[in-house]
Amino acid sequence: MTETTPHPRPTLRQRPLRLVNPDRTEPNDRALAIILAAVAGAANAGGFFALGEYTSHMTGYLSRLADNLATRNIWVSLVSLLAIAAFISGAAFSAILINWTRERHSHHQYAMPIAVQGGFLICFSWGWIFTSEIGRLFSMACLCFIMGMQNATITKLSGARIRTTHATGMATDIGIEIGRAFYGLWRRDSGVRANTGKLRILVSQVLAFLSGGIVGALGYGSLGFYFSLPLAAILLGISVPSLLFDRPDDTGQGDPEKT
Repeated sequence: MTETTPHPRPTLRQRPLRLVNPDRTEPNDRALAIILAAVAGAANAGGFFALGEYTSHMTGYLSRLADNLATRNIWVSLVSLLAIAAFISGAAFSAILINWTRERHSHHQYAMPIAVQGGFLICFSWGWIFTSEIGRLFSMACLCFIMGMQNATITKLSGARIRTTHATGMATDIGIEIGRAFYGLWRRDSGVRANTGKLRILVSQVLAFLSGGIVGALGYGSLGFYFSLPLAAILLGISVPSLLFDRPDDTGQGDPEKT
């Protein structure tokens, strides 16, 4: 009988590297999705408490844009358009960073955009200095940009299986998997089964987004814009170690796919 060498547990330095490792595993995807969903929920609550806006809710902004264009409320239409444009710009910037680092054969294609999001959250923590309406709009656009970046990063990282700010999509996918499970129980010979791994990730994300929203509501309600700093620290904590220490022998050869 041959002895198997136990797989070494990751060191404290290696753990954040594995979270943003381009060679993905389901446990890494699940852990990173939970962290990012919690941060997104907290930042989304912060957008409401600081700005009166849920900055991850593009469906709401699109609906508001349509309603106010119909009633010729130009100012509110422009505000909604700004939020949508900032979200799309953040997603586009994330894709540019990821593909740029891949072209350079870097192992930082996911660490880089997450670190940039942390930097933008630090900038957002100074939003209290903007007391004018223009300053408020700048803060709103900054947070929408962050939300777009985060959603695009986790979407590309997971191969479009995970979206941390898209609660409607997550709830829809949970419903689909539950429906597949019940149908499989009803018609056992159909071959239809729920994807339990995907369902676990989705439920974990929704609970993380909800928990983050509760913490964010309490944090921003007590500390205001400054509560963005611990959220930024979380994102920088899982990305900066990779930028500083990641080497090919730490994380493998990376993900060659360009999307």
